[in-house]
Amino acid sequence: MAAPTTYDNGRGSYYPLTKMNFLVTVSQIAGTAAFSEVTGVESSVDVIDFRQGNSGSLAPVKIPGLVKHGNVTLRMGYILESPFKTWIQECVSETRGQMPRYDVTIELIDINPGAPNTTKTAVEGTRTWTLTNAWVAKYNAPDLDAKTSEVAIESVEIAYEELVIPN
Repeated sequence: MAAPTTYDNGRGSYYPLTKMNFLVTVSQIAGTAAFSEVTGVESSVDVIDFRQGNSGSLAPVKIPGLVKHGNVTLRMGYILESPFKTWIQECVSETRGQMPRYDVTIELIDINPGAPNTTKTAVEGTRTWTLTNAWVAKYNAPDLDAKTSEVAIESVEIAYEELVIPN
């Protein structure tokens, strides 16, 4: 059986980071909720096909266009009160004023045994995605079913203007 793949980050070889340990924080909101899942962190560039009429080639040139970001979905166990839920209510309320926008930070936490960083803290800021000028675009209440004993999971969709990707 082959040994698991490792990588060298200059501090020695160890296993790749797992995706099960992460922290989500929202600027200016204390006590951000604990999330069970984060999906949809993505960025893409529009491709523009362009061909000048006097071009010697019948094939168009490809030019980079606008950068677009998909919405990020956060799922969390239903809790009664939190400042994060207040932000959700402010964003999706029919009587809201100006849309409250904050920066959302998603940190991947390194807890690999034997790795230099075993204190369950963010990995030197290098595994942090930042969503700037984010706001809640959609809220989904938990599904309710009296025949199950599952945790009630609610979700929010976050729209944002810029994605800062880690190294």
